[in-house]
Amino acid sequence: MEVRVSRRVPRFRAPLALALGAALAVPLAPPAPAADAYTLTPLKFTVRAGGRTCTVDADLYRPAGVDRDHPAPAVLGTNGFGGSKSDGSTDTIGRAFAQRGYVSLVYSGLGFGRSGCLVSLDDPDIDGAAASQLVDFLGGKRAADDGTTADFVTRDAPGDPRVGMIGGSYGGAVQLATAAVDHRLDALVPMITWNDLAYSLDPNNAVGSTGVPGVFKWQWTNGFYLIGEGQPLLQPSLDPSRINSLACLHFVTEACRTVHTLNSGSYPADRTAELLAFAHRVSPASYLHRVRTPTLLVQGQADTLFNLNEATATYRTLKAQGTPVKMIWQSWGHSGGLTGPAAGELDLSRGNLETSYVGRRVLAWFDRHLRGRADVDTGPAFAYYRDWITDPDRAYATASRLPATGRTLYLSGDGHLVDRRDEVTAGSRRYTNWLTPTSHSESSLSGLIGLPDTPPRDTKGTYLDWTSEPLKRPLDVVGAPRATLKVVSPKAERTQNSADAADKLVLFAKLYDVAPDGTRTLVRRLVAPVRVPDVTKSFTVTLPGIVHRYQAGHRLRFVIAASDDAYFGNRGIKPVTVISGPRNTGVLRLPVAGS
Repeated sequence: MEVRVSRRVPRFRAPLALALGAALAVPLAPPAPAADAYTLTPLKFTVRAGGRTCTVDADLYRPAGVDRDHPAPAVLGTNGFGGSKSDGSTDTIGRAFAQRGYVSLVYSGLGFGRSGCLVSLDDPDIDGAAASQLVDFLGGKRAADDGTTADFVTRDAPGDPRVGMIGGSYGGAVQLATAAVDHRLDALVPMITWNDLAYSLDPNNAVGSTGVPGVFKWQWTNGFYLIGEGQPLLQPSLDPSRINSLACLHFVTEACRTVHTLNSGSYPADRTAELLAFAHRVSPASYLHRVRTPTLLVQGQADTLFNLNEATATYRTLKAQGTPVKMIWQSWGHSGGLTGPAAGELDLSRGNLETSYVGRRVLAWFDRHLRGRADVDTGPAFAYYRDWITDPDRAYATASRLPATGRTLYLSGDGHLVDRRDEVTAGSRRYTNWLTPTSHSESSLSGLIGLPDTPPRDTKGTYLDWTSEPLKRPLDVVGAPRATLKVVSPKAERTQNSADAADKLVLFAKLYDVAPDGTRTLVRRLVAPVRVPDVTKSFTVTLPGIVHRYQAGHRLRFVIAASDDAYFGNRGIKPVTVISGPRNTGVLRLPVAGS
């Protein structure tokens, strides 16, 4: 059935869709006069994915005037976790691009909406393979189940359509998964998505911690797990191909085992190796070497689920292997769903792509790689949003590379952050953890349920802090700070070689901005969980990337805390002492813009 639709501007549902990471619809204003209407055709595709046969539910948007003699490039998109082709953002991809002359095909991802198969976490061999079969349709190599064919898509070769993908979160990673198994894709725009789920869900920010499990991000992980397992409440009369077993209803078995192991709070060597292997295998980190499609990465600064370090890791891998890639750090991500995009930012509810920096970059990316406009400038290698700039037209700074370390501070024994090693005062300080969490950074899903969060806090005696002198001039930190530490914890040493990695010491590093009146701000509510690989040695922590101006008169405060209520913590009581001296002290290194 075809439906002719006139142009209209959709509404974006927030904060729920944003908190879920729903595929990011991009309602574009046309760079050139566009068609006044398009036809919408609901389609079904029977695909083979992960050893199962199931149906993919899709909508085809065909612009008026596009036919076999007048073909157009195509855009493929799908939903974020928990969404479908019909949610308030995903279907906008179809409408928006059809209005701008693109053939659009949007579909419900496997395990969601009315599509079959299990939820498989964007596995390239499953989700990527399914999307590749839709590319076959756009290339004229196969028909939909009702016999519909697409002979009106621009082709680079027989069976090879000119096609790009766009979407966010779960709908972002699937683009990289598809590009890894299908080199016919011509352009990608993955937004607010992950590099490695092992890091996303169980992060260990200690450098060189390969093989050492991280610290379970239980709030985010269990929120999404319940959404996946609760599909009958969201979608009655499920396709039988979406049901696994009583032990794991709607995910692939390995995904459920991973969540069950994380929730157990135990990391025995055999199960941990399996856990890390599965999470890594289905993540871009394991298959980016196969991705050659030009990629515009867009990541959110307000994102405790998939932080800026994830996009940075993807960017560096693609760039090193010669894949065309550029990266933008926008203001908003999965976190802070109650506030939404900042003024002048890409606002999906208004569709202000032409009047926002990110929007213009997306337009240029597709103009260049899908429409073949070689004269289009796709922008600098790197751009980032500055929330201290009041003029929206000047809020983005651009650069040819990520900033390098530009300032080094030392952790003095008296609790100060000092500029020179010879200013360090010798001394020792101690904290201890409780059996219950004593620090709060965020309630990860507060935006999802529409409730405000309480301010970050730390309980006296369960953390240590180091504070700088008031700054004489503004300091712009852009990127991921690093801290090198050495701690003393006899109780942690006694369990250092336990067969269960959960016995290793856990701590949380973070950066505050302290205003002249004493008000503390935990920058973007971000923390760096660490399961210390070897408590007898010094270790380096990579904090989540930030873009933050410390204003003149403000002070930096570096904190290590014993716990955080958004994560699992230490097993047992493990007091920690930090000893400082001019020749042996902790170091904090900051990436500074303009250095």
